[in-house]
Amino acid sequence: MTLLGKKTGTKPAEVDWQISQTTPSLPEVYRSIEIPPSYGFWRKLLAFAGPGYLVAVGYMDPGNWATDLAAGARFNYALLSVIMVSNLMAILLQSLSVKLGIVTSKDLAQACRDYYSRPVSIGLWILCEIAIAACDLAEVIGSAIALNLLFRIPLLLGVCLTALDVLGILYLQQKGFRFLESVVVALIGVIGLCFLSELILVRPSLQGLLEGYVPSFQIIRNPGMLYVAIGILGATVMPHNLYLHSSIVQTRQYRETKQGLKEAIRFATLDSTVALMFALFINSAILVMAAATFHQSGNQGVAEIQDAYRLLTPLLGTTLASVLFAVALLCSGQNSTLTGTLAGQIVMEGFLNIRLRPWLRRLITRSLAIVPSVIVILIYGEKGTTELLIFSQVILSMQLPFAIFPLVQFTSDRSKMREFANPSWVKWLAWVVGILIALLNAWLLAETFNRW
Repeated sequence: MTLLGKKTGTKPAEVDWQISQTTPSLPEVYRSIEIPPSYGFWRKLLAFAGPGYLVAVGYMDPGNWATDLAAGARFNYALLSVIMVSNLMAILLQSLSVKLGIVTSKDLAQACRDYYSRPVSIGLWILCEIAIAACDLAEVIGSAIALNLLFRIPLLLGVCLTALDVLGILYLQQKGFRFLESVVVALIGVIGLCFLSELILVRPSLQGLLEGYVPSFQIIRNPGMLYVAIGILGATVMPHNLYLHSSIVQTRQYRETKQGLKEAIRFATLDSTVALMFALFINSAILVMAAATFHQSGNQGVAEIQDAYRLLTPLLGTTLASVLFAVALLCSGQNSTLTGTLAGQIVMEGFLNIRLRPWLRRLITRSLAIVPSVIVILIYGEKGTTELLIFSQVILSMQLPFAIFPLVQFTSDRSKMREFANPSWVKWLAWVVGILIALLNAWLLAETFNRW
């Protein structure tokens, strides 16, 4: 393959991507789901539905739980506005990811490899792998905690057992991509029902809830609140999801005409927007539950998932609250495992043009997460797991600009996207989002060094 802007001697922006030869992203499922042109609106909407929910899984993984619990317990409803703003950012960025994949038939990793020089693309790959390892770390810890709470399996053994999920993923992948999507949607449904039940049990303050969605300058002025807010941002807007989404939208057999591309973008964007609204509900529900249960009862120091589980029963007067909490956590961890595997495969194949067997790729990624988890549990016990979860989300937030900036650059370039390039208002809004995230991350780094 020719690396654009490198071997041809021309500027990258002047090269037409449509003439470059690129192996399809996830070739085993590429264009595997047929969408007949005769379908009406609702049947097409259902046919395109699926990728958005795989992406939404990353916005409700166990890493979100630690940050949302800490936010609700410490600051009541105040950080609901951060969850809402983060979700709106996610909707914007995922729509750009959809557009890139559908118009260019490249995922974001392939686009970076073709456009940037080899050293730059390798650097971006390393950063993305770090983000995926951080995300997998949250999934390992979350699943191990859920197993411990539900079945009393020791945390250390639970962490090691998570390596076995490789077998489950291989089984699901052999059943076809539509089956994998159905499993993910079913697990999201279970999580949603669990937290809907939790909200009914906690009966939060409607006034406080509505006021929490109004942004406040207090978030910026309070260093502790800002630290948790950036953790929420890192947990909500997932960098590897931008790579994942640009690939899995290509599983549909949309028409390669101008009208067909427009239709595919419209339905895929609608799919991801609806799915991310489910993620908004679940993240908000976790924070609201923590605020209504722990903050209001004076347990403002609750940040550990295990402590939240133990306190729910005595505070709400029913063991059902704790059981629902743990079941939702287990479903969240397993769901994130499925999509994390796909993201890892897409990133490695896209940046390096190297294809590993799915079980081997998963084993490598999971090993990178298991080792630090085992070390932390051995040294600090279960008390260190939540700090590790929050820290993993901060790492994700740090990596975000390195995924956002290329995405905005590519989708705003008319030489690549033609008439599908971002209009001016979308381009500037996306740049503002990326720069804002970069500035917040710079502040967080400075604050962290000051604490040391």
